[in-house]
Amino acid sequence: MQNRTGRSPLTKPKIAATTALLTLLVLGSACNLVRKRVETERLLTPLSNATTPDLVAAVNRMVNVRSLHGSVDIQFEDTSFATAGIAEKYRTADGSITIQRPGKVYLIIRGPLAIDIAQMTSDGEHFRIAVFRGEDKYRRFIKGTNSAVYPKLEMDNPTSGTDKNNKSKSEAQTVSALSNLRPQHLTDALLVNAIDPRGGGLLYTQSEFFESEKDPAKSDSSKRVVRGYYLLDEIQPGTDNSARLLRRFWFDRVGGVRLARLQSFDEKGALVNDVSYGQLARFGAEGNLDLPVKISITRPQDHYKITITYQDPPAVTLDKQYDPEVFVLINRWDLPEVDLDAKKNTSP
Repeated sequence: MQNRTGRSPLTKPKIAATTALLTLLVLGSACNLVRKRVETERLLTPLSNATTPDLVAAVNRMVNVRSLHGSVDIQFEDTSFATAGIAEKYRTADGSITIQRPGKVYLIIRGPLAIDIAQMTSDGEHFRIAVFRGEDKYRRFIKGTNSAVYPKLEMDNPTSGTDKNNKSKSEAQTVSALSNLRPQHLTDALLVNAIDPRGGGLLYTQSEFFESEKDPAKSDSSKRVVRGYYLLDEIQPGTDNSARLLRRFWFDRVGGVRLARLQSFDEKGALVNDVSYGQLARFGAEGNLDLPVKISITRPQDHYKITITYQDPPAVTLDKQYDPEVFVLINRWDLPEVDLDAKKNTSP
């Protein structure tokens, strides 16, 4: 019969030869793939296992602390331009901090020669900030309510031409950052609120997560590693089958289980507080309590980050009961006062 397509039919030898050639090509490519070594991000090990009760216990061990007082190093960053990959870091200041449950804090920030730059307090409901350094226009006494939301306080062009050198500019920027810091933001970060899985109507769910990070063993290198975490979400059930995420706890699983990060969210699910906890050390004269030495608090909506590092953990005073008056700052310096509540009520 004539071949209507005009093509020569494939013979069995041709089919066999074609099949053999394709097989060699596939096997050759496979061999090349197997032999090629590709560098990937190394998973940090060993990974510790924990149940939800274990994670709850790890948080509540930190809750046993009723108060802390000690000397600290304080580092500020202005993250207003974080979306552009830029953060402005101010020089580290010396200071001391006293915190007491529930929600009380007294922070002193000092400059060179142990001269106070600022003091700030919160009694759990209201905060007060006294700024001492800089030109007269920077010195002020600021009052407000913890639960209120205020716009960023402008500092009359803190980097204007009146600042004649880098030192004065740095001081003006630091004062501006201090004026917009809210001391009550420190309390929930430094004295974590307890988890009670049996009360309050809250739900807790555990999950596993892996994140790519810079290699901590090679800080000067671009190499990255993968760290394993447990996430513990604190959820508040709502109406109409809805729920709200309140807090998310991150637990580092490498070589043990340690609270490494705490995120808090508002009613719309937006991140309002992001706290990172450094490695643990023995605190207090007796050394029977492990707490993080370094705590970094990022406020994405307020555009700043503050890092607090305890200078001498064994010298920190634990569980002393302080009078309420300690956490109410009085304007005994006769600084010009700024009442943020009054400004808010009179604004158009």
